[in-house]
Amino acid sequence: MPHETDVLVVGGGATGAGIARDLALRGVDVTLVERGGIGSGTSGRSHGLLHSGARYAEADRVGAEECLEENEILRDIAGACIRDTGGLFVQLAEDDPDYFEEKRAACEEIGIPVETIDGDEARERVPNLADETVRAMEVPDAVIYPSRLCAANAADARDHGATVHTHAPVEGITRDGETVTGVEVGGSVDDTIAADYVINATGAWAGKLAEMAGLEVEMQPNRGVMISVEYDDLGPVLNRCRDPDDGDIVVPHEGEVVLGTTSIDVDDPDDYETDQAEKDRTRRECGAMLPPVEDAAEIRTWWGIRPLFAPDEQARGGRGISRGFFLLDHEDDGVENMASIVGGKLTTYRQMAAAAADLACERLGVDAESTTADERLPHVDDPERLDEVVAEFDGQGPTDEDVVGEDA
Repeated sequence: MPHETDVLVVGGGATGAGIARDLALRGVDVTLVERGGIGSGTSGRSHGLLHSGARYAEADRVGAEECLEENEILRDIAGACIRDTGGLFVQLAEDDPDYFEEKRAACEEIGIPVETIDGDEARERVPNLADETVRAMEVPDAVIYPSRLCAANAADARDHGATVHTHAPVEGITRDGETVTGVEVGGSVDDTIAADYVINATGAWAGKLAEMAGLEVEMQPNRGVMISVEYDDLGPVLNRCRDPDDGDIVVPHEGEVVLGTTSIDVDDPDDYETDQAEKDRTRRECGAMLPPVEDAAEIRTWWGIRPLFAPDEQARGGRGISRGFFLLDHEDDGVENMASIVGGKLTTYRQMAAAAADLACERLGVDAESTTADERLPHVDDPERLDEVVAEFDGQGPTDEDVVGEDA
């Protein structure tokens, strides 16, 4: 007999772990399977920026409002998963002053706290900030430690009755007409799981999983490079105040900073080339804001894959517009008990999870609302215990390697 569960969540990144947590808190019997360790896909290979919404304010008001709302929620529930650094949007002499004004006005209209400071004050707050800094905007950006965030969500799901399997890749999906009847899982499970409802939360791999069920989810995987370099004197997150481009974010850690990033479409999220020129360009552009980082000693480099939804990318037509998330109800495609959630940002993972959990509960007739915005994540007041949970779920990723774990 196969394993049986009410809801099977495939994918153990922030969104998948968040879905499992949300459903478990509602009393739903949920099983989560992840092909690697928790957070081993996109979530654990991000630049680790908790957006305030300012990055998207002038281009996508709704997306900016979502980020602001989730930023405030995560500060309340995520404890040591978050480092409250604040952020600056930096205008250099070559940058369009009208863009700065447009962004500031949009932030004020949305309600994102913003304060403008001149170049001298910005350089006082950030030693070694470029001499070409004209002015800067203070916004409530922060840093996320994704290994901790993903593991805390998985732990809370487990504590409320969920079953969490790591190193459990999906190898096939069986259907009987319009119903998924079984999901064949290898690795640590090596069995078939029968679920009343299946949620595809595999991010950039969503198209591959959907194909196993005879569905089409058009993804456009997109790679970006992150470079961690030695630098111990940066307080706030730095964002270049211009249309989003390569090398316009510097994220502070203790003793190092993360430089990011690039945006290059790839065909396969598991098999793609990397390019030294992207690393060089990222260093050069980040160095325009903070000159010492251009030649600072490299600690580690990693590449992340963004889970972009192809129809949205085609409609957007440009990098400067915010990327939202999409909940695809496959009942519309002839499969009544499956959905995929794609796109989005790490900052909005909890909102994405709540939307997917709402749909599953509707289909299952479960009358319970999401409580994840109000329920504090476990162990987040005890970083040492939290890092033990990361290890339990084999959840260490490169983004926060210097912070999380025994060797940090």
